[in-house]
Amino acid sequence: MGTISVQNLGKAYKQYPSRWSRLAEWMIPFSKPRHTMKWVLQDLNFTIQAGEAVGIVGINGAGKSTLLKMITGTTQATAGKVNVTGRVAALLELGMGFHPDFTGRQNAIMAGQLLGLSLETLNQLMPEIEAFAEIGDYIDQPVRVYSSGMQMRLAFSVATAQRPDILIVDEALSVGDSYFQHKSFDRIREYSKQGTTLLIVSHDKGAVQGICDRAILLNAGRLAIEGDPEAVMDYYNAMLAERGRLTVRQEVDQDGRIKTTSGTGEATFDSAELLNAQDEAVEVIGVGQAVRIRVRVHAHADLPELVLGYMIKDRLGQPVFGTNSHHLRQPTKQVRQGEHLEYVFDFDANLGVGSYSVALALHTADTHVNQNFEWRDRAIVFNVINIDKDPFVGAAWLPTTLKCDR
Repeated sequence: MGTISVQNLGKAYKQYPSRWSRLAEWMIPFSKPRHTMKWVLQDLNFTIQAGEAVGIVGINGAGKSTLLKMITGTTQATAGKVNVTGRVAALLELGMGFHPDFTGRQNAIMAGQLLGLSLETLNQLMPEIEAFAEIGDYIDQPVRVYSSGMQMRLAFSVATAQRPDILIVDEALSVGDSYFQHKSFDRIREYSKQGTTLLIVSHDKGAVQGICDRAILLNAGRLAIEGDPEAVMDYYNAMLAERGRLTVRQEVDQDGRIKTTSGTGEATFDSAELLNAQDEAVEVIGVGQAVRIRVRVHAHADLPELVLGYMIKDRLGQPVFGTNSHHLRQPTKQVRQGEHLEYVFDFDANLGVGSYSVALALHTADTHVNQNFEWRDRAIVFNVINIDKDPFVGAAWLPTTLKCDR
């Protein structure tokens, strides 16, 4: 079984003020150091148990790819250590290890041998590799004529041809077409259910929350937060909107779930309620029931524009539906300091049976990334039950009629 243990891990590179400083340090070995150390990762500590699925998230430059390279052994740590048990299959940089002048078949054999598979095993697996990659006759063409998507197809097919103890996937899957992405994630889920330890780097909130048991957020080379994927991704999205203003806050609500709040505070929420047709606050509604979200807002500064948005999310934190007053062509202009506003969104809850939450955002323009006054996750939590509709499955109720001609 595959486990990963990271202890006090750090990675630094030498930085020289000029090429002559580098040369002088080489030529005069006993002189004072002429470089400074640039730390890209520092003091990382975490453990991934056998069979666990963990997502690594963070902005570009946070150190995600460097971390994966140290775990796979392609880059050595400056400080600390990594302990890995089990056979590792890694899909890092696109086409990593592929030789452009060799055919796809030749590269597949070489890549498989680097993963520890014997030539006999690879010959047995080759028909399955070809079938899963679906690149046809290109398998016997030089890799230099492949598109990036074809390289990814072949690399993923080789890396997952035999279930590994640990599967590490970087952002390489993002270059593939939608069909192959779905196919790849189906295989990842299948291996995860069979006990493969999964470590995945992705900016795709749906992938992290849909596959992973836990998520780790890296920021400026350090571990910023780890825990439930939904809570970590909420924090990450709020951090992106804040752009370093560090006003992101997390707290535990009554049911023990973590909710994230962020924003500059120039406008804030006074209250938020889910109401039925009789304007009664409700926590349980029926499929297709007419409901409304009523939100009261307090402006703490003069604002040239104020936009309110809401996002309905399922129990895993996956977005189900969202909109805002900008997209509805009703932004509020010239809001005065001290003004109180009330917003009401009316809609039919054509949702599947289950538990849902509502995230609210106050901002300008079309998204909270522009200027975030307040973002509040899990502002409303409610359940949907099926009272009077025909049985169905899924996250949405789509009223359907059927006609059959014979």
